[in-house]
Amino acid sequence: MSTSEHDDTGRSKAPGRGPLHGVRIIDFTAIYSGPIGTAILGDQGADVIKIEAADGDLMRRGRPSRGSVSAAFAMMNRNKRSLVIDARTDAGREVLLDLIRDADVVIENFRPGVMDRLGLGYDACEKVNPRIIYVSINGVGSTGPYASRRVYDAVIQAVSGVAALQSDPASGKPQMINTLVCDKITSLNAAQVVTAALFARETQGIGQKIELSMLDAALNFIWPDGMWNYSFVGDDVEDAPNLDHSLFVRETADGFVAVMPVKNAELEGTFKALDLESLWGDPRFATPLDRYHHREELQQLLNTAYGSFTTDEICERLEANDVPFARINDRAAVVQDPQVVAMGALLEFEHPHGGSMRQPRPQGRFSKTPAGLNRASPDLGEHTAEILREVRSDAEIAQLRADHIIN
Repeated sequence: MSTSEHDDTGRSKAPGRGPLHGVRIIDFTAIYSGPIGTAILGDQGADVIKIEAADGDLMRRGRPSRGSVSAAFAMMNRNKRSLVIDARTDAGREVLLDLIRDADVVIENFRPGVMDRLGLGYDACEKVNPRIIYVSINGVGSTGPYASRRVYDAVIQAVSGVAALQSDPASGKPQMINTLVCDKITSLNAAQVVTAALFARETQGIGQKIELSMLDAALNFIWPDGMWNYSFVGDDVEDAPNLDHSLFVRETADGFVAVMPVKNAELEGTFKALDLESLWGDPRFATPLDRYHHREELQQLLNTAYGSFTTDEICERLEANDVPFARINDRAAVVQDPQVVAMGALLEFEHPHGGSMRQPRPQGRFSKTPAGLNRASPDLGEHTAEILREVRSDAEIAQLRADHIIN
C-alpha cells in the first residue's frame, strides 16, 4: 500500500515545494554520520549531490539488500543524486570546484586534513564561492590527543559516557546502545547547523565554516538528564539519583509493557490499575523521596502485580486510568502498530533498483512547503552525466570518461 501523501513510487503528491527548494548541497559524507542529515535536507527539498569514489559509499554493500540496493543505504541516501568522480586528480578537483562555485553547502565527514589534501578544504571552496557554507563532521574535533584516531560510534559511546549510562544496574557493566546513536545524533545536528547557517547567510550575507564533532553532539545529547550530577562545579550540591529507565519496563503474564507515571495523578492511576489502591496512602510511598528510600519494596509489589495481568488486560486498565503506557513492540510489531498505521508514518513504494520498500516518512509536517520522498536512493554514479552537463560540455565529459576520472 502507499500513503495518501505519496504515490506508489514514493513521490510526494502534496502540492508546493519543500522549504529548502533551491538550495544545492555537495555531499561528501558516507556511512552514517552525515548521510542521514543530508537525506533530511533532501527530504525538505534541497538538491543533494552525493559525491562518491568508484567503489561507492561502503553502505551500498550493507545487508540486507535486494538488487543493487541495501536497506540502510536506501534510507540514508534518498532524495540525492550520485556523482562518481576521482577527486584525487586535478581534473576531478576542478570539476568539483566548479560545482561548488554555484552551490550553497559543502558537507564532509572525513578525518581532519583529508579535504585539505584533496584541495577541497574550506579555504579552496571559499575562494571560488565566498558565500559557501562548509560543514566538517568528525569524531572528536581537530585538536587533542584523540584527534588523529579512527573514530566510530562505539568509540564515542565510550568516551562520552553513553555506554556508562547504559550500565547494567546489577553488575555495573557498561553496555552499548544497540543502534549507531552517536552517528545519528551527529547527523541530526548536521541538518540543524546547515539550516542555521543558511539563515545567517540570508540575514547577514556571510558564508562560513562549521566544525561538528560526534563527541560534542553526544555530550549535548546525554547531559541534561544523564550527567546532571556533573553540572554544578563544587561539592556544595547533593547528588541526585541517576535515572534508571529499566524501572519503566514491566513484565506481564504474557509480554511486556512500558509504563512511565510522572505526575502524582498518574502514579495514583497506576496503583488503581494494578488493584493496589492501598499503596496510595501508604507513608512508605507518599513522596518521591519516600519512594526512593523504599524503592526495592515498591518495585517488588509492582512487579508482582503486573505479572498477574495479561498484556491486554493491563493495557485496558492503564488506559482507563489515564496512565502513560504502551505495549513494548518487537521490531516486527512496529510496522503494524495501530498508531504507526493511523499516522501513515511508514511509506511503501517501488524503488527502481530495489523493488518494494518501506521507510519512515519525513519527520516534519510542513503545511505549505511539504517535505517528501521525491527521489529514491541513486544507483552508483546514476546522475554523473546529468550533473556534469551543468559545468562541462559533452566533449569534455567524454574526455573525463576516457581519462577514467568518471565512470
